[in-house]
Amino acid sequence: MKTNPLKKLVLWFDTHAVDQSTMTGTSHVDWVRVLPFIVVHLACFAVIWVGWSVAAVSVAVGLFVVRMFAITGFYHRYFSHRSFSTSRAAQFVFAVLGAAAAQRGPLWWAAHHRKHHRFADTEQDVHSPRQHGFWWAHMGWITAPGNFPTDLAQVKDFERYPELRFLDRFDVLVPLLLGIALFLMGGWQFVIWGFFVSTVVLFHSTCVINSLAHMMGRRRYDTKDDSRNSLILALITFGEGWHNNHHKHPGSTRMGFYWWEIDITYYMLWLLEKCRVIWDLNPVPRRAYEAA
Repeated sequence: MKTNPLKKLVLWFDTHAVDQSTMTGTSHVDWVRVLPFIVVHLACFAVIWVGWSVAAVSVAVGLFVVRMFAITGFYHRYFSHRSFSTSRAAQFVFAVLGAAAAQRGPLWWAAHHRKHHRFADTEQDVHSPRQHGFWWAHMGWITAPGNFPTDLAQVKDFERYPELRFLDRFDVLVPLLLGIALFLMGGWQFVIWGFFVSTVVLFHSTCVINSLAHMMGRRRYDTKDDSRNSLILALITFGEGWHNNHHKHPGSTRMGFYWWEIDITYYMLWLLEKCRVIWDLNPVPRRAYEAA
């Protein structure tokens, strides 16, 4: 029987994988590995030389919206929590869009998030403000060597797909192709605004859920962690700011449990359901309203 070339390539790289099942991260920073992360931030200052245009800013905003939805709707609510179902083709398309956000591959992202829910705000939670402080919870944790590998034991339901393993192993490929496409479309101005500025804003907007969503806002539910609900964070992150709701019932597709809790990601997922791209959206459990 012939072996799929893509699967064979991924399996070869798996021989170099690190078993992270017992790792909780470390405060040590690997500056060599973090250098690209620093460069992406510094590149934003190039707007001084390339200037701006309505087209460039529009591309930046558009890419922020598309990639934010790919992260919140699919990296988070689908790959991390399986809160709805979809086809293998749609799963791959949105995994590619999520990978374009330069937040690593879908398996790495989901594995870390699942561990976060298992150990939220304990010593084993690598991005807990309670345990490690604001800055480490916000962005410092991704610079630690112990958090670089993908703990495949956490994502056994998805690691069987070679295309997802490929995106995880070569997580720099999609962002690189996006940068090249932007250059061909509008030169360096499109690259600086469409990729660097948009990606940095997207990154920090996503990371406020790890940091600020455990520090500011109100607590509807008495969970074991410090998760909180915040309208401001919900608007920034398309609904992810209803974090206390989410930690109480992580399997629900909807994070804004009431009509006044704006959840843009859920509205977009609802439209995809009507278009039959996704289905079986998990409802907010009745006990959630009873407990509230």
